[in-house]
Amino acid sequence: MTQRAYKYRCFPTAEQENLWRRTMGCVRLVYNKALATRTKAWYEKQERVGYKETSSLLTEWKKAEELDFLNEVSCVPLQQCLRHLQKAFANFWGKRAKYPRFKAKRNGGSAEFTKSA
Repeated sequence: MTQRAYKYRCFPTAEQENLWRRTMGCVRLVYNKALATRTKAWYEKQERVGYKETSSLLTEWKKAEELDFLNEVSCVPLQQCLRHLQKAFANFWGKRAKYPRFKAKRNGGSAEFTKSA
């Protein structure tokens, strides 16, 4: 089975661009909050937090009043960023990479949508 990736160039409307920017911001926020939670759990309790725990935390964050804007974007990129964080930690614990870094706003960000999205 061959996997393919396609790159597209598009010219979004102002409304679409706004939605993309909000999605990128929400992905960055979720990634950074999950990384902070995992780092804090490790340094305070020597406890590893996995994908399942961070996924349930995402559900709690979406219910919080100050983070209710997470419900305005698609949930698929938010889950995908947690999967990327899980893979980054697996590479770190396997000594194939450095400790994961927090995402910065300056690079524009990225969001991954799966086939089902």
